[in-house]
Amino acid sequence: MANLTKLDFIALDVSGTNYLSWVLDAELHLASNKLGETVKENTTASEQDCAKAMILLRHHLHESLKSQILTVKSPFQLWKSLKDRFDHQKTVILPRARYEWIQLRLQDFKTIAEYNSEMFRIVSKLRLCGEDVTDEQMLEKTFSTFHASNLVLQQQYRERGFKTYSELISCLLVAEENNQLLLNNHHTRPTGSKPLPENSAALPEANATSSRKGSGRYHGSPQGHSYGRGRGRGHGGRGRGRGNDRGNHHNTWINPNIQKKNGIKAKNQHEKTKNSLLSRNLRQYPHRCIRFFPVH
Repeated sequence: MANLTKLDFIALDVSGTNYLSWVLDAELHLASNKLGETVKENTTASEQDCAKAMILLRHHLHESLKSQILTVKSPFQLWKSLKDRFDHQKTVILPRARYEWIQLRLQDFKTIAEYNSEMFRIVSKLRLCGEDVTDEQMLEKTFSTFHASNLVLQQQYRERGFKTYSELISCLLVAEENNQLLLNNHHTRPTGSKPLPENSAALPEANATSSRKGSGRYHGSPQGHSYGRGRGRGHGGRGRGRGNDRGNHHNTWINPNIQKKNGIKAKNQHEKTKNSLLSRNLRQYPHRCIRFFPVH
């Protein structure tokens, strides 16, 4: 059956694996409610305070544990019973915590934040078991477990003379963040490339016009003059030269491939017309045609 009221802290598990943290939470809550004297031997606390302490402690026990201590009426007896049963957790946890401390290395973690979290978890276990871990030990653990490729960097941090572990970690976290920003900027675009100008996207017509420069020929001009080479009919006749076609015409771009194709068609049509005139003249004026159009 679930507890009817909300727990102030995590209940003690039936296996006692969380006993060390549970004891700390229970002591703090008893002290905040002025019930700390109720769990001491030969207490002078009133029966009302003892009842309040008993309710608080039982409320934060696993249901199986509650059924095992039904005959216990005093908060001191309950406190002593739980201590005798689960206080050996210190001897169980301590060897494991020491092993984790020995194996802890900065180079085994991807980020400084992950290493820092693991460091405090292990140190907390050691201190709960009565082991004293100083800032000097934490600093030396960090310096001595840098990656081999960071020998110079490790020496530079040593020479800065950090007094506390928190100062070193703060510096490492800032450096890691700056390095990440530098890598992000490097991968934004290839080295040596430049960002596109801001007005390039706002002037598509200008970009289209500039991209066509030199790729074809234009007929006509704002003043109505036509410059360049080409075949055509009009005031200028055939051949090279400057046309004299005046008028209000806009520049028209001609695809060079289409222009070449049209030139071939015009040449073929010219040859066809020439041959047709030659045949007709031969029939009508044979004596003249022989003079001007000799047949080989």
